[in-house]
Amino acid sequence: MKELAGRLEALDPDAGAALQVIAYYDRLVEGRAGLEALVRGAAVLTGRPARLVDETRRVRIRVDPGGRRADGAGPPPAGAGWPSAPLEAGGPPALWLEGPGPAGVVEAMVLERASTAIRAVLERTRGKVPAAGHDQAMVETVLDPAAPAVARLRAARRLGLDPRGRARALAMAGGVPAIEPVPGTAGSTGGRAAAPDGTRRTGIGPEVPVLDLPVSHREALTALRLTAEGTERDPGPRVVHADRLGGLAVLAAAVGPDTEPVPDVRALERAAASAPWMLAVLDAVASARSLRGAAEEMAIHHSTLQDRLAHAESLLGWSVHEPQGRLRLQLALALRRLHRNTS
Repeated sequence: MKELAGRLEALDPDAGAALQVIAYYDRLVEGRAGLEALVRGAAVLTGRPARLVDETRRVRIRVDPGGRRADGAGPPPAGAGWPSAPLEAGGPPALWLEGPGPAGVVEAMVLERASTAIRAVLERTRGKVPAAGHDQAMVETVLDPAAPAVARLRAARRLGLDPRGRARALAMAGGVPAIEPVPGTAGSTGGRAAAPDGTRRTGIGPEVPVLDLPVSHREALTALRLTAEGTERDPGPRVVHADRLGGLAVLAAAVGPDTEPVPDVRALERAAASAPWMLAVLDAVASARSLRGAAEEMAIHHSTLQDRLAHAESLLGWSVHEPQGRLRLQLALALRRLHRNTS
């Protein structure tokens, strides 16, 4: 391997250096090196401080390029842009090289080999971490307000959630509930998130302590009622955050399966039946900063939008050109979603 690396280096310095990284970590793995040695190797080989943070297993190791260990640092601040690698496929970053990226060939190889070796050591010494949301029965127990706190804590641990951490509940249309750990918070798991994929309606509850997840789930269900399919016949957001609803949460609580639609909602339904583009136009007008912005969003000419709005206003019975009229339209659209999504 050493001879091959030397030949490659003569032809391509990056390829030769990458091969040396592979050989280096192979030797560490064969010698059953510990976590500190693996992180130290990443720092020394790249000349950048290396940081390993696995909150689930309570591991934090930081080593500077001189090989000196200096722990205590958690995950880097959001947007730091440091080269990183996860320990699990699809998981959050856990190993970083400090300083802005992008990673070069050698640094990318170091991250790949080091993270693979670190994962093997962690699984050998501390066991595998179950992915949050993997056991649906445990998820439902955590979210059940009637379940004893002891049972919910036990289920949370089974899911890889740290009882001291924070998480949020997700409610998805036609699907089962899920839990999303909040990375970067004290005691959080940093585990794999069950984040919405944007293809189906999803209500996202607020961040709460793990024991308060039933509350987050209840609010996620409220947010789900205010989502839409994002189609021409059902325009609007597919994903809605409960902590951004404000007074709409009060409105949702007042509208149930047996609530009669107010006249504005009936007018909106009549207008929607008149043309396939009607609801999309009205939703764009209600959400855009200006009529010109709504036209740009729909990729139609401003004059075309004005013509369609004139037709819409004649059916609605009020003008949407003024702020008060647009607020009335926004409420009518929200009420329409609440009537369509009763649970």
